[in-house]
This record gives sequence, structure tokens and C-alpha cells, in this order.
Amino acid sequence: MVYIENIYSQEVIDSRGNPTIKVTAVLSDGTMESAIVPSGASTGKREALELRDGDRSRYLGKGVLKACENVDTTISEALIGSTPFDQGHIDAMLKSIDGTNNYSNLGANATLGVSMAIARAAANSLDIPLYRYIGGSNALVMPVPMLNIINGGSHADNTVDFQEYMIVPFGFDTFKDSLRASAEVYQHLKGILKDSKHITSIGDEGGFAPNLKNNAEPIEIILKAIEKAGYKPGEEISIALDVASSELVEKDGKYHLAGEGKKVTSYELVEYYEKLVAKYPIVSIEDGLSEDDWEGWQHLTERLGDKIQLVGDDLFVTNKDILRHGIDKNIANAILIKPNQIGTLSETMQTVRLAQRNNYRCIMSHRSGESEDAFIADFAIGINTGEIKTGSTARSERIAKYNRLLQIESEVPHTEYIGKELFKNR
Repeated sequence: MVYIENIYSQEVIDSRGNPTIKVTAVLSDGTMESAIVPSGASTGKREALELRDGDRSRYLGKGVLKACENVDTTISEALIGSTPFDQGHIDAMLKSIDGTNNYSNLGANATLGVSMAIARAAANSLDIPLYRYIGGSNALVMPVPMLNIINGGSHADNTVDFQEYMIVPFGFDTFKDSLRASAEVYQHLKGILKDSKHITSIGDEGGFAPNLKNNAEPIEIILKAIEKAGYKPGEEISIALDVASSELVEKDGKYHLAGEGKKVTSYELVEYYEKLVAKYPIVSIEDGLSEDDWEGWQHLTERLGDKIQLVGDDLFVTNKDILRHGIDKNIANAILIKPNQIGTLSETMQTVRLAQRNNYRCIMSHRSGESEDAFIADFAIGINTGEIKTGSTARSERIAKYNRLLQIESEVPHTEYIGKELFKNR
């Protein structure tokens, strides 16, 4: 019988130069696998706790030695000798050991690292791909990518309010073709920006970060890049926005669009979105209102919920209880899935299953602080999220996920790419 022989951790560096945790699981059959936990810049206040040391003499207080110690002692001692092949049991033990509802004792970065590393080791021990271990024979759906090609907000030091301007290459038959088209659009976008004397430096997720005159100009420039690359906006490639509006709301409850010199109410912001959607081929808006503006979200869903995808990120934080409340209130119609918001793989899968049962779309997502770890590529296929957000076609920590998806598509002869099905009526 194969059992967990050892679990240990290491403080490593993420794509923003901040420390994060790497966990290694060793099984009794000699299998050894590791996982690196990502970290977000724009975070919801109801996310599970990412444990940081707070020691300003190391990494400006962002060290994760306490989380590492929790893995190496408390968690390791509890899990050694357990079977690695019962993910639900492993994750339930992590929850029980911590004893809180947000992993404030062990740290969600510690528990997720352990959860991921053990899953990866179990798959390797059985000599099957990670996506197959997670999803079985149903793991066949290649996710539609949402590629962040212009960065703003907290992901870039520029005058653009909205955090992400993404392209959604839905009108293709394979993931490979959708990624190729996206890469071509990205290169044409760079040329357009360069010709217009804009800077072509990139933000945290590989998108360009130019200073533009308002929040609509990035959309117009991206549409030019799509056309210049030889594709049809709205028919093959459309636009998605991540407003990250919790970052825009002020104490008076109004949203500050600093780049346009405006302060607006929820209803005025919804009206602003309606005009954008009417004018441009926008198929998805993420975090269009703040995580606390539930009344505004109801209005947004009433106005646009039957027209486009409305995604809750800070709103739901991958938490099934919060999502259930949103379902009951008829708020949004999609959820962003970030495993480190909730703390274990099992809890992530519970949230996805609840969403899918209630016809909410799911988008697997990276974080702005990433690593070379491509776990979420397999995870997206394993739980059939159907969509994935993992940055632009630049920066190796983003490309690692896309390259893993390309590898999976080439290895599995009967995968489905469902972009046309998802967005054909949008």
C-alpha cells in the first residue's frame, strides 16, 4: 500500500519577485512531486488567508517561513502515513487541523501547496496525467483562453482604470488555433502601440501597459490589432474586461474612474457598461461592481445578464457558500476559480460543481504573482471549467500554462474546444 512518507516545503520566488511557498510530497514508492502556490495583487477581502511573516527585515515583511514551518511540522506530522489517493480525506484533514473557516492558523498558501503536491504525486504514482487523475474519462474539454493583453489598474502603473483588457478567441476549432491567433493579435498590438509612440513595457500578467486617454481606447486599439492580424472582431475574437471595481470604489460608495476624471454611482457605472457592450464586441465583464455592492450587482445582472458573461471574482472568492448566496439573489452568471482563494483542491471542486449545477460558467484563473507551475492547466481540464485566464502570450510563467494545454491537446485525440458553443450567441 502506497502512503505519504514525507511532506516538506521551501520559500521560493514568484513572478513579482515576492516569496511564495513550494511544497514537496514524497510517497513510499519513491514518487516525489512539488507544487508552487501563486499570490494575488488585487484580492477579495473574503479570500482565505495567505500567511505572511510580517518581519520587515526579510522581503519587506512578505516572507512565508511561518507557512513553511506549518507544512514541515503540524501538517506533515498529521498526514504522514495517509493514503495519497483520497484527495477529499487529505483536504478535510487540512481543514480540521487548521480549525478556522479561512485557514488563518496554517495559511491557505500552506494548505493549498500540500493539497496540490499530494494530488500531483498521486497521479504520478499511478502513472496517469494529472488532468486524468482529477477528472477521469470526462476530462476532455479544452478551455477557451481569456488573454490579458492590455493591463491597467493594480496590475500596471498607468492611467487606465480597468485592470484587464482581454481577448477571447472563441471562433476556432482547436485550442492550438485559438492560441496562435491570440499570439498574432498580441504581436500586432505591440506594433500598433509602438507606431503610435506608446510605451510597450508590460504589466504583471504580460499585457502592455500604455497610458491611454480613457477606458474605451484600449478596446479600440485591440480591435484594430484583431483586424490587422486578419481576424473578425465579434465573430472569431471578442473582448473581455476585468474591471476589478473593488479597487475603484471609495468610502462614499461611488466608483472613481480616475483616468476619466469621473465619480459615478453603481447605476451610472452599469449604464456605462451598457453603452460599451452596445458599441463593442464585449462578451464578458469580471468584477463589474465591488464585492460589497450586492444591490448594484443585482441591477447589473438584470441589465446585462442575458447578454454577456458576468463574472464574480472578488465577489465570490471561489467560496461555495458565498456563491450559493449569489445564486439565490440571481447575481452574476459566472465565477472565477482561484484555488488559493479557498485553500484546497476539494473545496475548489465543490464550488465548481455548485456553479455548474446552477448553470454558472466557470473560469479557471492564475494570479498576478505566478510561477512556472502549470497545475491550473490540468485542473481546468480535469474539472471542465471550459474557460481559463492565465495572462497574455508573454512572460514564461504565463506561457507555461499555455504550453501545458498544447501538450495535453496533442496527447488526447478526442478533446473538445467549445468556444463557439460558449459565445456564439454573445
